[in-house]
Amino acid sequence: MSAKNHFDVIIIGAGPGGIYSAYELKKTAPNLKVAVFESGSALEKRKCPIGSNGVKSCIGCKSCAIMNGFGGAGAFSDGKYNITNNFGGTLHEYIGRDTAIELMQYVDGINLSHGGEGTRLYSTANTDIRKLCMQNDLHLLDASVRHLGTDINYVVLENLYKELSSSVEFFFDSKVDKVKKTDGGYEIEVGNDIYSCKKCIISVGRSGSKWMESVCRDLKLTSHSNRVDIGVRVELPYEVFSHLTEELYESKIVYRTQKFQDLVRTFCMNPHGAVVTENTNGIVTVNGHSYEDSAKHTANTNFALLVSKHFSEPFKDSNGYGESIARLSNMLGGGVMVQRFGDLIRGQRSTESRISESFVTPTLKATAGDLSLVMPKRILDGIIEMIYALDKIAPGTANDDTLLYGVEVKFYNMQVQINENLETELSGLYVIGDCSGVTHSLSHASASGIYAARHIAQSL
Repeated sequence: MSAKNHFDVIIIGAGPGGIYSAYELKKTAPNLKVAVFESGSALEKRKCPIGSNGVKSCIGCKSCAIMNGFGGAGAFSDGKYNITNNFGGTLHEYIGRDTAIELMQYVDGINLSHGGEGTRLYSTANTDIRKLCMQNDLHLLDASVRHLGTDINYVVLENLYKELSSSVEFFFDSKVDKVKKTDGGYEIEVGNDIYSCKKCIISVGRSGSKWMESVCRDLKLTSHSNRVDIGVRVELPYEVFSHLTEELYESKIVYRTQKFQDLVRTFCMNPHGAVVTENTNGIVTVNGHSYEDSAKHTANTNFALLVSKHFSEPFKDSNGYGESIARLSNMLGGGVMVQRFGDLIRGQRSTESRISESFVTPTLKATAGDLSLVMPKRILDGIIEMIYALDKIAPGTANDDTLLYGVEVKFYNMQVQINENLETELSGLYVIGDCSGVTHSLSHASASGIYAARHIAQSL
C-alpha cells in the first residue's frame, strides 16, 4: 500500500463528531496525518432539489443533501447547542458530568471564534416559566442554549472547513464499505480503494445506523438495542409560544400522560421557523429549521412532540418499528402528511381546502390527511394529551388550526459498547457522536469528538 493511502488517524463521517475530532487532533498533535471520509458532499455542494426546477417533494437522491455531507445532519439544522447533561445524550456517564460540561463549553467557544460571535446564549436558570410549568404538571429541563441559527451555523461550518482543509485530507462522496482490523491498526474499503490507519474514529451519525450495524457484525462489537422517538411536528402562530421562546428560545418540556403514564416531550423548538423534510435511509420524515437573520423569519413557530419507545425481549429492532410507521405515512401521504388539530379531534381527515382556509399558513407543502391512520393509538393519545397540557401554559396551542405534520421520527443507533475513552472492545477503534447511541445532540456529539481526539493525541 502506498504511503499516500496510509494515515495516523482516519475519521469516518464529517458530522459534528468528526469535525471536532479533526479540529482537536490538528490543534493538539499537528504532525499527525489525518483523513476524513464522508459519504456526502462538500458543504457548498449540499443542495436539496426541493424547491428548484419544479421539484415539490423528496425524489430520493442517492445521498440526501440534508442528512449527509460536511456538517452532517446538523448542517442545516437551526444550530442549537444545548449545554447540559439533562438531555442530549449520556456522554457524562462515560467521561464525568463536569468534564462533559467543560467540553460543551469548549465547543461553544470554538463556534464563537469561527463566526458565531454575537449570537445569544439562553438559560432556563432563574425563570418563572419553570414555576408555571410545574403548576400545570409539566416539567422544564435545565439547560443553557446557544442558538446560532441555520444561517450562522453554516458560516461556522464554512470557517471550520477553511481552517481544517489545509492540514486534514477530506474525501467527499466516498462511502466507506468496510472497516477491517489489521495487525497495525485498521483498513477501510472505499469502492476499489483501500486506506489504512493506526487509529480509527467512526462518527457516521444517525443516518449511518444501518451501516453501523454491519460494522458491529463484521467486527463482532457488542451492542445493545436503543430507543426510537415517534411523534409529530407542531406548527402554530409565533405569538402563542413567544413568552417562552423570547426568554428561553429552546424549552425542553416533559409531560407524563395520565392515560398510559408515557413521557411526551417537546423537541427542537424553532421560533419564526419553517417545517422541512429530511430523508433517512429512503424514508421521508419531518423536521424544523429557524434562522438568525430576521429577513428569513416566518410568522410561525414549530416544534416536535415525541414519545420514546423502548422495547424488551423478544423484539429488539426499535428503528425498524419507527421506520414502519414512517413508511406508512409515506405510503398514504406520498411523503409528509399534515392535519389540523381540530380535524384530528373530530375524527376527520384534513383536506386541501380546510388547510387553505386555516388561520395558520403552513411553511411546508405536505399532503393533507388523517394522522390517526398512521400513528399508533397510544402514541397519538399521548400527543393529544400533551397539546392540551401545553395549552394551559401557552393558550392557543390546542386551537383548531394548529397544524400537525407527521411523522417525525428520531432514530437512535444501537448503543455500542465503549469504555471511558469512547474506545470499543478493539483497541484503537473509537465510536463517537450519535452513531454510538450515546449522544443525541450537536453539543454532545461535538464534545465526544474533542474527547476522543485528545485521547488519541496522547496515545500517539
